Amino acid sequence: MNEAKTEVAPSARDRHLFGPGRKRVLALDGGGVRGAISVAFLERLEQLIGEIEGRPVLLSDWFDLIGGTSTGAIIAVALALGYRASDIRALYERLGPRVFQRSIWRVFGLRAKFNAANLQQELDGIIGDRRLDTDDLKTGFCAICKRMDTGSTWIVANNPHSKFWETPSDNSYIGNRYLPLANLVRASTAAPSYFDPELIEIVKGMPRGLFLDGGVTPHNNPSLHLLLMAALPQFGLNWELGPDHLTVVSIGTGTFRTRLSADSKAWYGPLGLAIQALTSQISEAQQLVLTLMSWLGDTSTRWSINSEIGDVGLTPAPFGKQLFRFQRYDVMLESDWLKSELGVAVDQRALDSYRKLDSAENIPTLYALGQKAADKQMARVQIEQLAK
Repeated sequence: MNEAKTEVAPSARDRHLFGPGRKRVLALDGGGVRGAISVAFLERLEQLIGEIEGRPVLLSDWFDLIGGTSTGAIIAVALALGYRASDIRALYERLGPRVFQRSIWRVFGLRAKFNAANLQQELDGIIGDRRLDTDDLKTGFCAICKRMDTGSTWIVANNPHSKFWETPSDNSYIGNRYLPLANLVRASTAAPSYFDPELIEIVKGMPRGLFLDGGVTPHNNPSLHLLLMAALPQFGLNWELGPDHLTVVSIGTGTFRTRLSADSKAWYGPLGLAIQALTSQISEAQQLVLTLMSWLGDTSTRWSINSEIGDVGLTPAPFGKQLFRFQRYDVMLESDWLKSELGVAVDQRALDSYRKLDSAENIPTLYALGQKAADKQMARVQIEQLAK
């Protein structure tokens, strides 16, 4: 007599990644302590979704893929593990002062500015010893980092259909599913000069991979690559395109343009200019991503890219149709924008401080700016459209 086979119900992750229906992506920028701005938007988003659904809703229930870079990776993994946005706010208020502790013994240029052990302890407290394949991740999760020993961007997701998920029979590498989740997130936050690089074992018995912050890739705003992950068959998801099928919500950490006058050269020196140039490059990569996402997507959020092309969200998409629905939420850390959009007057000295990645004392102010922006940018009718 044949025994009946017991069917195993798909995990929450697999229901999100491979189940039918429209799909939603949440992309979270990097930005150090400015992640407090993102948290404010997430709290507002969670509140509105709860009102629409008529019940408390976790963002891990609502989004099918949550990905982030650097501080965005910390927020993304917490959300994917089932934390509420308010829990993450409390985490930031505790984590910021502890992680960004200054020490006179850490000489800039010779050692990383901060002790990564404090950050690792905090991540271990949130994530524990879970691997990337843990069933505790309630939805799709992705972290972006830079692997320096191979010169490649690593976009690591808990997608069991991805190419490097399993360890091959020749043991030429360790499958991604076995990688420690806390170490992957720490790798995504290993900002050069701020924290030491993260070392992760990729091949048994070989030197470990050397990882830096995902912000030094073109994907400090990860929304474009998450779109590619959703749509390109090489990634194994194959989600259907079109505004009625795919939504991408992108949340920033405060955007600004790096400016240096000709007189600044003498003050900064070669190393300072190099750091400023890298910061500017990250900002320009984010601008490019926003340009493409606004042009290719159906969006009701309006962002002027620059004085030449303005808001490309009003420009007809190529081939006569938008590929997805797109919403971008952010704060411009520019005095004119803050005054006109939020009614907040900020002098240049305070503005320079708000822009820093590591000024933990600014977390309450940054959160308050995020709240003001979220109240203005996130209307219920807009979120209802995303919920359809």
